[in-house]
Amino acid sequence: MGRKSSQRKNVVMLDNDDTDSVSSSSTSRSEMIVSGAEDVQVDKETLLDQCVDALYEKRGSTREKALASIIETFNSDIQHEFVEKKFATLLQQCLNSIKRGSSKEITLASHVLGLLALTAGPGDKAHEMLEESVSPITEALKSRSDASKISSLLECLAIITFVGGEEPEETEKSMQLMWQVIHPKIGPNVATAKPSPPMITAMVSAWSFLLTTVGGLALNPKSWQGSISYFSTLLDKDDRAVRIAAGEALALIFEVGSLGKFSVEDKGSSDSSTDEANKSKDILHIQGLRAKVLNQVRSLSVEAGGKGSAKKDLNSQRNTFRDILEFLEEGYTPESSMKIGGDSLTTTTWCQLIQLNFLKHFLGGGFVKHMQENEFLHTVFGFTPKKKMLSGIEHRISGTEKRMYKSPNSVANKARTQFRNKQRMLSQDKNVGYYTAGNDI
Repeated sequence: MGRKSSQRKNVVMLDNDDTDSVSSSSTSRSEMIVSGAEDVQVDKETLLDQCVDALYEKRGSTREKALASIIETFNSDIQHEFVEKKFATLLQQCLNSIKRGSSKEITLASHVLGLLALTAGPGDKAHEMLEESVSPITEALKSRSDASKISSLLECLAIITFVGGEEPEETEKSMQLMWQVIHPKIGPNVATAKPSPPMITAMVSAWSFLLTTVGGLALNPKSWQGSISYFSTLLDKDDRAVRIAAGEALALIFEVGSLGKFSVEDKGSSDSSTDEANKSKDILHIQGLRAKVLNQVRSLSVEAGGKGSAKKDLNSQRNTFRDILEFLEEGYTPESSMKIGGDSLTTTTWCQLIQLNFLKHFLGGGFVKHMQENEFLHTVFGFTPKKKMLSGIEHRISGTEKRMYKSPNSVANKARTQFRNKQRMLSQDKNVGYYTAGNDI
C-alpha cells in the first residue's frame, strides 16, 4: 500500500528572530556591537561565578535563587568556557543540593545538572557526572512526596545518561532506576504511596527517551518482561498525558522491534520440543498483545471529548494516536518539521521524534539557542544550522571553544565521533529488530 497522501507533517516556528534580515552597519558601529557582546559575556561569567559562590551559603532560599540564575544563563548562552573552568565545582554543589536541599532546591539543581551535561557534551566530564550522580539521585527518588521534584530528578537522570552513558549497561541501569519509581522493590506487607499521573508520565517519557539510545537488542530480557502489558494498562487511564506517553512508548517498542524482550516471560532451559512449543506460545502471546494495543489505539484516535476535557489536549491525543495507528497498521512513521531560525529540523522516526520532544521540553526557552549553537545536539539530530550572525558580524569562537570542539584530537570531538558511531549501530540494530519482529507477528 502506498504512503497516505494525507500524512501529517507538523511545521512549528520556534524562533521569531528574522535571521535573514541583517542591516548594514558602519565599521565603527560593528566593532562597538562586538565589543558590547564580549562585555555581556564577561558579565555573564561574573554572574555565574557569583552564583556558584552562593551555592555555599547556608540559607536555602539563597541557593535556590543562585540555581535559578544559573539555569537562566545556561539557557541564554552555551557556557563552554565556564563549564571548562568550573565543571567539578558546579557538579559537586548541585549534588550537595540534591542530597540535602528542599524539594524546590532539588528540582532546580537537577535541571542545572542536565544543562551542565548538555553543555559539556559526551566525553570524560559527562561520564564522570553520570557515575557520581546515580547514587544521590537514586536516594532522592526514594522520597516521593513531591511530583515536581521526582519529575525533575527523572529528567536529570535521563539527560546525563543520554550524554554520559558509554555502554548499554549504564543506560539500562538508569532505565531500571526509573522503572522502580513506579514499581518499587519492597518487602511483604510494606505500603507504598500510589504514584501520581505526572510522576507516571515523567517516568514513561524518561524511560522511552533512553530506550531510543540502546534499542531492544541490547537490553536484558529478564529486566523488561511485562512492559508492553503495563503500557497497555496505562492507555486505559483517565489522565490524557499518561495515555499519550504510554502510546509513544509502545510505538517506540514496536519500532525498535525485538518484542519478545518486552512481553514474554522467561521459560528457562528446556529441550528442543519444549522450546518449539514455547516459541509458538510466545508468538501467539505477542500477537494477542499487539491486537489489544491496536484496538486501544484505534479507540483513542477517535475519542470524543468528555465533560471538562480541553479541546487542545484532546486534539493532541487524537493526532498522536492516529500517527501510532498508521504506524502499527501500515508501518509509516510520523514526519515532523520545525523551523529553527532559518533552518528546518526534520524527524522521520519515532526514535527521533521522542528525542526531540523530550529535549525541547527539558530546555524550554533555551531550546532554540541550544539547537543553533550546541554541537552535541547537531550531532544527535544531524542538524547543521546556518552560521549564527551577530548584527552582520560572525559570532567569534573563543580559544577555549576551539580547543574543546574544533580540534580533531579534542576529547569532545572524539566523543562526538563515538556518539555518531553508536547512533549508526543502533540504526542498524533497529532494522534487524523491526523485520525480525514483523516475521514473528
